[in-house]
Amino acid sequence: MKNLSLIITLTFVLATISGCITEQIEKQKIDDGGLIGDTNDGKLTIVTYDVYGLTQEMLDNFENETGYEITMLKLDDSGSVLDHLLQHKNNQVADLAIGLDNTYLPVAEDHNVLWKHGLELPNLSSQISESHLTDFAAPFDHGYICLNYDKSVIDGENYTIPTSLWDLTSEEFNGKVAIPSPETSSPGRAFMSATTYYFDMDEDNTTDWTDWWKEMSANDVIITSGWSEAYEIHYSGGYGQWEDGHIGDAHFVVSYCHSPGVEAHFGGNYTISATLNLDNLAFHQIEYASIVEGANLAAANAFIEYLLSEEINSEMPVQNYMYSILENSSLPEDTGYKYNSVIPDKPAIIDQQSIIDNMDEWLSMWNSAMVDA
Repeated sequence: MKNLSLIITLTFVLATISGCITEQIEKQKIDDGGLIGDTNDGKLTIVTYDVYGLTQEMLDNFENETGYEITMLKLDDSGSVLDHLLQHKNNQVADLAIGLDNTYLPVAEDHNVLWKHGLELPNLSSQISESHLTDFAAPFDHGYICLNYDKSVIDGENYTIPTSLWDLTSEEFNGKVAIPSPETSSPGRAFMSATTYYFDMDEDNTTDWTDWWKEMSANDVIITSGWSEAYEIHYSGGYGQWEDGHIGDAHFVVSYCHSPGVEAHFGGNYTISATLNLDNLAFHQIEYASIVEGANLAAANAFIEYLLSEEINSEMPVQNYMYSILENSSLPEDTGYKYNSVIPDKPAIIDQQSIIDNMDEWLSMWNSAMVDA
């Protein structure tokens, strides 16, 4: 029945978009100064990082049912995807970019390396607001980035559970916090962005967000190149403890508010990881599928529709360890996934325009704070 449902879904997708592709192509030609992009050569090249949700079975099913031949260009992370698009501006080799988030997407839009998708999106979760939507990309998963901690160590007795970011600058947490760099990591960039809001909203009018980063640098915060290094190598409370090369010297890490739920899901309803749910700090990360300038529009649109279908997108929590963007979707309840996952009541509020206007300056200020500590 599942395969039959998939065939029906794909058939409907192709029938739905075939009538509007020609119109969309003509519009792209006008809007984007004559770029061609209408050659349907039967191929689809996707540039992405290692998005777990893009399983081989999923790709094979799409190829079998549509006839398109997929080529995958897998890079290190979201930042690498953005760099790839910028380096190939006006000479792109990919049709579809998957994995840019709402800290990187505005940069891609600003540099005019994307095309409008022109698709009607499905019934989106109420957590995906209008401010998260853009003509140049379709959201395919989401989650909240925050701090996790090892509750077997940070237990309220041997170590105090922080109630403020300033608590992490104390001597007892010296060298115990791992954060991916905002210069090279999308979770790191999101967390840095959230700290600008967090300190704007606090009652302390004598310090700002860069003062906290200076104190963290002086307190030997562990800055890593990416999420994997922070979580799998340094964090003591996650699955990294079973991996070769694990150090486990950090009892706090920047990850997702639902990461403890993922740990429970794969740990037989058991986890020693917990979410540090501080008001005004969690960053709502949205990941997108974006059509690249000069793309095979028919193939790219068909794949986006496929990615957002109920058949595929409802599986995001277990395939990509992120929330589905579909309304009425949920996390599994029988494995502790949902019970150990937190949706913050008061996340940081940072709109896309603020990211566009301030990101370069924020990164410069962050770098100065870390060097000057």
